[in-house]
Amino acid sequence: MKIPSKLFSYSQSVISKFPIIIKHLNEPKMPQELFNEVNDVIDNPVYFIEILDSLYALNKINMTKEGRLYVC
Repeated sequence: MKIPSKLFSYSQSVISKFPIIIKHLNEPKMPQELFNEVNDVIDNPVYFIEILDSLYALNKINMTKEGRLYVC
């Protein structure tokens, strides 16, 4: 996971991508839909999953029974 450090700047870290994901979750969406929307900014699926994992661990996003992501 990329976090700000001597090796990675803030703009390269997962933390800098949190607002992008949260902004696109104005309504519940499937992860693939969300990835397609932010693909121009976050083009690596593994990096995208790391961002989602971090947001979930921080209790900022959650998932419905159908698998749609939404902001808590």
